[in-house]
Amino acid sequence: MLEVALNEARVGFGEGGIPVGAALFAADGTALGRGHNRQVQEDDPSVHACTDAFRRAGRQHDYPSMTMVSTLSPCWYCAGLIRQYGIGHVVVGETRTYAGVHEWLSDAGVQVTLFNDERCADLMTRFIANRPDEWKLARGSL
Repeated sequence: MLEVALNEARVGFGEGGIPVGAALFAADGTALGRGHNRQVQEDDPSVHACTDAFRRAGRQHDYPSMTMVSTLSPCWYCAGLIRQYGIGHVVVGETRTYAGVHEWLSDAGVQVTLFNDERCADLMTRFIANRPDEWKLARGSL
């Protein structure tokens, strides 16, 4: 599942955007929606990777059985969406470049699985090093 999100992050990076990818999966592992951060591409601070994947999944009926996978720990905005819809499991690719609020989700009963995936961290590290001003602007909405 992380591969799907990582591929989305790579697409975003290739488009000149912030390399965060996400995907929403059904309980059986079917990818329902995938997306990536499009803040730069669409000049829209609300298009985060998790929200993009969520929107592309369309309306669903059993969010508690679903898994949201993100290459980066969710921000407050994305975590709020996860909580509001009761998504039951979150997989996080890495937390070194951005700590996010996955602990808040865990404290609320969401199952959180953390990875220390070098590929996810490397992609974000390269973006931050090459585009520090863009990262600073994005962090206001991450």
